[in-house]
Order: sequence, then C-alpha cells, then structure tokens
Amino acid sequence: MYRERLVATEARTESARQLQQLLLDYHDFRHLKAEHPLLESAIHVADWQAERLKATHEDLYQHPGYHHGLEFLLTDLYAPAGMTRRDDNIDRVFPKMVKWLPDNLLDTFAGLVELNLITQRLDLELAELFHQQGVPAHSITAEDYCAAYRESRLLDQREKQISLVADVGQQLDRYVRNRTLGWLLSMTRGPAEMADLSDLHSFLHRGYSAFRKMDDVELLIDRLVSREQQVMRNILDGRPDPFSLPDNL
Repeated sequence: MYRERLVATEARTESARQLQQLLLDYHDFRHLKAEHPLLESAIHVADWQAERLKATHEDLYQHPGYHHGLEFLLTDLYAPAGMTRRDDNIDRVFPKMVKWLPDNLLDTFAGLVELNLITQRLDLELAELFHQQGVPAHSITAEDYCAAYRESRLLDQREKQISLVADVGQQLDRYVRNRTLGWLLSMTRGPAEMADLSDLHSFLHRGYSAFRKMDDVELLIDRLVSREQQVMRNILDGRPDPFSLPDNL
C-alpha cells in the first residue's frame, strides 16, 4: 500500500538510501510471504525457534534484570506475528523519518529492518526445507531442525543475523540512556493515536522501556552472541545435543 511512498521519497544521504532500500526489500518480502503456501509453517518455525532461544538462554530470560529486554527481542523483533500494521506504518512515515531524524538513528532503524528481514527469510527457508523433507512444521524436533539447518543455502545470512543482534542491541542501548527519548515518547502518545500510529508508538515505547530496565546490555549482548555462535558451530559440526552449552558461556 505504501510502496509508492517509499519509492517517491527523496533520500539525500547514504543512511537514508540504505534504509529506503531495506524497507523496499522488506515490503516486497512481506507480500511474498503473505501469499506463500507455507506461511503457516513459517510461523510454526518462528514459534519453535523463539522457544528454543528461551530455553538456551533461560538463565538470562529468568533474570529480572534481563527478562523484559529478552521478551521484547523475542516477541517484537524475532517473531513479530501480527505486526503487519506496524510495518505498514513504518513505510507510511518514512518521508518524515528521513526529513527529521539524524543519520545515526536512521542507521539503527535500518539495522532493525535488516534483522527482521533476514530472520523471516531464514524462517521461510527452513519451512521450505521441512516441507521438502516431509517434516510437519507443527511438530519439529531438535534433530529435524539441525538436519534442515545444515541444508541451508543461507548460512552467511545466519552469521550476519547474529552480528546484527550485537550491533542493533548496542545502538539501542545508547539511545535509551538518553532521557529525552523517554520524554518524547510520553509526549507523542496522543498525537500518535490521532494519526493512527498507536501500534508503532507502542512498539517504540515497549522497546525503550525494556532496554531501560536492563542491568548491563553489553554483557547481555556478549552472552547472547557468543552462545548463538557456539550453537551454530555445534549444529554444523553435527554434535549431539547442540543446544547444551558450557557453564562459562
């Protein structure tokens, strides 16, 4: 619906052009995915992986200093079911974003969009691999998952996915330490509702609140990244119980 607005907007900086292209790519992918015959299977894959991530990082997920941040990552960023309206609104406000936001904030948005796009592409590829192997997506086992994972043609994207988690997490942490952002989010709730942008505003406010409550975002990101890199190595090496990690990770 808003693709024409994305295309017609003049992007004057490299950051704006990068965000514009990523939003176009994500817009087109969302429409492809919505019409894909394995859409429901991809949703099951996303749900399975979200639960796997909770189990792998259970100590962090149960920690009061990290729980809200991880919950936001898994529900709003990793498995964004029902976020079509939010994503449409990001496309809708893109002309204002490139007009008013500084390049460093546009770069952060671009990282979020790219992370979301890569994650959903990987989920859809796994759904296709499960289908080819005759594995029902609603009853995936760890063995099924690892076998399909090793058949992926997008392993470079899996590595990039992990690095993006680190980059985006660190950038978000810098922004939420600025109290002005919290004040602006509070002040703009009413105007957002009047402009029919309440879902996008709620997403931003949840992210801000979640990261503000975290004890040490850098420590959390370091642990998430090192653990997921080890999980990836375990799967590719065919190790048994690849999601069990050493206590020092």
